[in-house]
Amino acid sequence: MDSRTIHITELDAKRIRALLDKIPNPQQGAELEMELDRAVLVRPENIPTDIITMNSTARLLDLDTEDSFTYTLVFPENAALSEGRISILAPIGTAMIGYRVGDTFSWKVPEGVRRLRVEEVLYQPEASGDYDL
Repeated sequence: MDSRTIHITELDAKRIRALLDKIPNPQQGAELEMELDRAVLVRPENIPTDIITMNSTARLLDLDTEDSFTYTLVFPENAALSEGRISILAPIGTAMIGYRVGDTFSWKVPEGVRRLRVEEVLYQPEASGDYDL
C-alpha cells in the first residue's frame, strides 16, 4: 500500500463496501478496506478521466522488468485473468484502484514486491458517461 492520495467514486466505494460485507474471510479484504478508508470520495461525474475506477482498462508498466500489462479492473464475478480482467479482490486489483496516470504503486507477489506505474487509462466508464457501470 502506498501513502499517495487516491480517488474513488462514491458509487464504486459503496459497491466495494457491499462486496466486503459479503466476504466470509474478512482478512481477505483487509487491504482493500484500508484503501477505501484513505481514499478521497468523488461523485462519478467529477472523477478525473486519468484515474483507474471500477471497470476501467489501464496499461501498467513493471518498473523492474519494463514489461507492460493491460488490465480491466472488475468485480470478482467478472474476473478472467486470461482475458485481462482483474478482480478488485486480487492484490493487483486492490493496488490499482484510485491511482492515476503517472502514479506508481507497489504490488506484493510471492517473489517480493513489484513496482508498477500507470501508463495510460485506455477506458474509464465515467469518462464515457457510463456513471453506473
